Amino acid sequence: MNHGRKVPKLQRKASHRKALLANLVCALIEHRRIRTTLAKAKAVRPLAEKMVTLGKRGDLHARRTAVSSLRHPATVKQLFEEISVASKDRKGGYTRITKLGQRRSDSAPMAFIEWVDAYVPQTTQAIEAEVTPVEAEASAEEAAAPKKRATKKAKEVAAE
Repeated sequence: MNHGRKVPKLQRKASHRKALLANLVCALIEHRRIRTTLAKAKAVRPLAEKMVTLGKRGDLHARRTAVSSLRHPATVKQLFEEISVASKDRKGGYTRITKLGQRRSDSAPMAFIEWVDAYVPQTTQAIEAEVTPVEAEASAEEAAAPKKRATKKAKEVAAE
């Protein structure tokens, strides 16, 4: 019987497949979006969504379960503090798969897998760097004004 075996084998043994999927989920958490083959993206989606569900639970047992699956405590910390917080109002469907076409070398179908609620941390420097509308107009006028070039002859005249 083959009940409960819905993960594609991806032409790998079980231990290699588990390591591959764990590494893909870690890369997805770290980079927010990864480019991979369509088969791998479809295989990694259930595992990534289960990890977000654990992150939304947020208790110690959920954290330990996630660490046992992903084997990277720093990535699990990022999952629990950023990704799951951004998806707290969503009941499921935390990832999106976008098809890209075929890879040139072997014509494998490629895809992006990314978080639907992409969390972008905003630091105090980014908040201070926001430009007010008055400052934006002033900088636009400066950029639009033609700048005079100092020619070689003008430099010689200025030097005398």
